[in-house]
Amino acid sequence: MTVTQILTQLEELGTPQIKKILLKHGAREPLFGVKVEDIKKLQKQIKGDIQSIALELYDTGNADAMYLAGLMANGAKMSEKDLQHWVNNANSPALSEYTVPWVTSEHPDAWAIAMKWIDSKKERTAAAGWNTLAGLLSLKADEQLDLAVIRQLMERVKDNIQAAPDRVRYTMNGFIISAGSYVEALTAEALLLARKIGVITINMNGTACKVPFAPDYILKVKDRGSIGKKKKTIKC
Repeated sequence: MTVTQILTQLEELGTPQIKKILLKHGAREPLFGVKVEDIKKLQKQIKGDIQSIALELYDTGNADAMYLAGLMANGAKMSEKDLQHWVNNANSPALSEYTVPWVTSEHPDAWAIAMKWIDSKKERTAAAGWNTLAGLLSLKADEQLDLAVIRQLMERVKDNIQAAPDRVRYTMNGFIISAGSYVEALTAEALLLARKIGVITINMNGTACKVPFAPDYILKVKDRGSIGKKKKTIKC
């Protein structure tokens, strides 16, 4: 299936209702408005050089195609230049905070790349960095993680979250949740720090979405006995 054929399929799957919802949640034109479940069904039909097709899809600039590209691409096969290109062209929270971290987390140098990104003055790049780090906490075995560095990052969040831009504030909060939920040795510290930070609010563009209250979220994970249980992938 060619990129042109895939775009045609996406256009046929799009609806004005879904497009309106996606735009309200920060998506940018061009897009067709395709449900994630339909994007995943289409993904299963695509054969051939998946990696090349994914890179081409991302470069179309179409939001639905870019989301599909993130599901298809193998981040381990992408260069750091490729990943930088992706984060530079991620023009919505769905892309910068999900699609880009999905593939970046698969790269051998994911941690180092994310650490560079969180220092960026660009809101979306920094947000991508924090969500990549959060994803790595959920994927990597504890023995592969440097707890001292994670603790330093948690302190950095505590000291800087209130003054950070909206999407960086949102993803910093997610990093604390991830530390407390996926690294058992840090659960108590993450809970204490999250309580000190308190409730985080950002502009949600009039949607019903809210920033998760980190202590409550971590405690829910604890109550269901899932603290420390790792994921196989963060793609969804």
